Amino acid sequence: MKLSAFQSIRRETAGLWLGVLGVAFFGITLPATRLATGTADAPQLSPWFVTLGRAALAGMLSVLFLALTRPPLPTRVQWKPLGMAVLGNLLGYPLLLAYALRTVTAGHAAVITALLPLVTSVCAALVLRQRARPGFWVCALLGSALVVAFSALRAHSAGGHGLGFEVADLLLVGGVIAASVGYVYGAQVTPALGAERVICWVCVMALPVTLPATFLLWPAQSVSATAWAGFVYVGVFSMWAGFFAWYRGLALGGALRVGQVQLLQPFFAIAASIPLLGEPVDATTLGFALAVVATVVVGRRFA
Repeated sequence: MKLSAFQSIRRETAGLWLGVLGVAFFGITLPATRLATGTADAPQLSPWFVTLGRAALAGMLSVLFLALTRPPLPTRVQWKPLGMAVLGNLLGYPLLLAYALRTVTAGHAAVITALLPLVTSVCAALVLRQRARPGFWVCALLGSALVVAFSALRAHSAGGHGLGFEVADLLLVGGVIAASVGYVYGAQVTPALGAERVICWVCVMALPVTLPATFLLWPAQSVSATAWAGFVYVGVFSMWAGFFAWYRGLALGGALRVGQVQLLQPFFAIAASIPLLGEPVDATTLGFALAVVATVVVGRRFA
């Protein structure tokens, strides 16, 4: 094997594992957001506060990181992709998710957000003009179908809403589209700016709005410690540290290929829900997890 081919394989493998790490951080977002916002019957922090507050927290961490590393400012051409990432990853997805989780369970939300890998792959193909063989798309569709089927079964068995059409479904679909667009545009400028600096510039761009809005929306009522813990998690890990790994993984392994590891996100959410929400895990969960992993592995060969 030639050295260049070996280095390419190492890059793709590193990109895959960084993508898995990022998805693990993101997977906990569902139960953590549920803890932060509470439910319609027992509300905690408002969806707007969680969305803008977590972005402000990540923005302050980003200012510190950029001050220590002192990177050059993004070029004029790079501001547009960064702005799209702001709209998709910093505002659109977390806000729509927070509102949806006020009225549906995390299991129901997983049914819709399980479509992230397929939508991200479509966005990558359209925006970055990445192509793959038909076998890749078959694996992507099969993996997405497995995750949707699993999430639907789990939501039904837990007494959730299943796949019934409601306003929350539209919010979640909009969140999936917003997140996918943000992921791909962030990946577009990652090779030039670096994964860590992409999410930092995204958070800093929004800081003039998110920081004052956080203080204006600061809750007047008493909020539980678990809600604050969920808020801190989505601010530090979901909005900031997770993207360090995620954007780097997309850049190294390709957004089209690495985007498929998002299929594992619901299972990370389930694992986190055991200690956070007291939800048990069973053989069905493990069986679906293994099947989804198989589609990711096979799909990489076709990519």
